[in-house]
Amino acid sequence: MTALKGYGLCSMDSVLHFPCPKPFQGGYKRRSSKWVSPKAAVVPNFHLPMRSLEVKNRTNTDDIKALRVITAIKTPYLPDGRFDLEAYDDLVNIQIQNGAEGVIVGGTTGEGQLMSWDEHIMLIGHTVNCFGGSIKVIGNTGSNSTREAIHATEQGFAVGMHAALHINPYYGKTSMDGMVAHFQSVLHMGPTIIYNVPGRTGQDIPPRVIFKLSRGSPNLAGVKECVGNKRVEEYTENGVVVWSGNDDECHDSRWDYGATGVISVTSNLVPGLMRKLMFEGKNSELKEKLLPLMAWLFQEPNPIGLNTALAQLGVARPVFRLPYVPLPLSKRVEFVKMVKEIGREHFVGERDVQALDDDDFILIGRY
Repeated sequence: MTALKGYGLCSMDSVLHFPCPKPFQGGYKRRSSKWVSPKAAVVPNFHLPMRSLEVKNRTNTDDIKALRVITAIKTPYLPDGRFDLEAYDDLVNIQIQNGAEGVIVGGTTGEGQLMSWDEHIMLIGHTVNCFGGSIKVIGNTGSNSTREAIHATEQGFAVGMHAALHINPYYGKTSMDGMVAHFQSVLHMGPTIIYNVPGRTGQDIPPRVIFKLSRGSPNLAGVKECVGNKRVEEYTENGVVVWSGNDDECHDSRWDYGATGVISVTSNLVPGLMRKLMFEGKNSELKEKLLPLMAWLFQEPNPIGLNTALAQLGVARPVFRLPYVPLPLSKRVEFVKMVKEIGREHFVGERDVQALDDDDFILIGRY
C-alpha cells in the first residue's frame, strides 16, 4: 500500500521507488542532498497506461502476407453525422460473402482523417467484435505524429485488430532516418502494412527504407504501394510482399509483376469481380470491363466517387461529412449507365441504381 509521509509520494511496495524525504519536524532547513528525478521521468513509458507484459494472442504475420483481396471499407453515416453501424455491418457482411479476405478500417476510403481517435478505435473494436472470426481486420492507426501513431496502435491491438496500416509522416515531412525511426516505433507491436502514397503525403517511401525495416522486424507484413508496377517488381524480386494500391493497375501488378494482391476501393462496389481478378488468373477482358468504373471512381479525390456510388446503390445514406461533397448530377447519370453495362447483379445492394437529386444529399460540417 502506498504510504504518504511528509510531502510527496512514497511507494513502499512498488518495484519502482520514489524519493521519500524525511517527515517535516519543524523549522526550515535547506536541503543539501542532490535532487533526484521522479522515476516516471527516467523509466521509459512508465506513465503510459497501456503497458502489459502478458504474451499477446497476435495474428501471425504470414497470415496477413497471404491476403489477396483487402477492401478499404467505406464508413457510412446517419443524418446527424454519427456512424451508421447497421449499414456498416451490411457492407462488411457483403465483403465476407463475396470473398474479400481483409478490410482496412478507418483508412482514407473509410475517412479516418475525419474521425476522432475515440471514433476510430471504437470502429476497429466493433469490426473485430462482429467480424474478426470471418475476415482480417486491419486498423489504420497511422499518423504524421509518432506519438499519436504509437498510442493509436497500442489501442488498436488492445481491441483485437489483426494488423496495423501505417503511413509515413505527411505535411510535416521528415528525413529518411526519421522515417525509419517512426516506423520502428510501432513495428514491434504486431503485423504491419506500410502504405506508400506520395500523391497524398508529398513524400515517397524509397525502397531502401522498406528493405531496412524488413531486415529489422519480422512484423513487417508488406507494403501497399501506389508508385507503380516497376516499384512493385523491385519489392517482389527482393522478397518483400506488396499489394497494389492502384485499382487500375492491380491486375497487371498481380499477374505480371508479382504482387500478392490489392488493397482496393473498387471492391466496395464489386467485391466478387475484384476477387475474380486476383484469384482466377490473367483476365484482360474483365480488367478492361472494370477500367471505366475505376476511372469514374477516381475522377475526384477518393472517397468522393465511392461515397456517391454507394448512395446511388442504396446501401449507404447520402450523407457526407465535409469537406467531401457528391459528384454532380451528370456524373451520377454516367454511373447509372455504367452499372447497367457491367450488370447490376455484380454490384453490392439490391435496390435499383438511381441518379438521385442534389437535394437528396446531406452535407455535415459539425458532427
